Amino acid sequence: MNKADIKKELKALYQPPAGKIVQVDVPPMNFIMIDGAGDPNTSPQFADAVAALFSLSYALKFTVKKGPQAVDYGVMPLEGLWWADDMAAFTAGDKSRWQWTMMIMQPRFVDAEMFAAALAEVAKKKKPAALPRVRFEQFIEGPAAQTMHIGPFSEEGPAIRRVHEFIAGLGRRLSGKHHEIYLSDIRKAAPEKWKTVIRQPMA
Repeated sequence: MNKADIKKELKALYQPPAGKIVQVDVPPMNFIMIDGAGDPNTSPQFADAVAALFSLSYALKFTVKKGPQAVDYGVMPLEGLWWADDMAAFTAGDKSRWQWTMMIMQPRFVDAEMFAAALAEVAKKKKPAALPRVRFEQFIEGPAAQTMHIGPFSEEGPAIRRVHEFIAGLGRRLSGKHHEIYLSDIRKAAPEKWKTVIRQPMA
């Protein structure tokens, strides 16, 4: 059986240095995605979305592992796009008005047909509440700046500002949505050790 270490293959995108801002050019990649709104700390919709995404991602992993390609790989981390219709509410931290797309990247050998099969399997066995809202979609991000934040989510502000200042220093502008990649299992790791990739597309 072949093994694929996707995070290693995409190290530049998923393991930026802490305390340093770097430029990346993010290629088109396929994700399973789900949209929602509200405070991620208190919204049942958010918890349901995350549960559905991981249920599907593991179903796809085992489908590929047992299929003709027989590839074993680690499920990729949870990622989030964040924004608000009124960006003043977003920057002020009014989480009740936040909107989000939560997503998990899928390997290049996972296609829409596999997704449909996994969707049917998970619907039959586990029936996560948010499952009907999950979609399989290519996401194109392109040029971006990013850094690694280590610590609680509530302390991301300075890192985000540094990324924005870096982009302005290049003579470029913010484009697209604030993007975070959650590398730590927050159920197990102490908050001061949480690793989060902070990414901002630019134009």
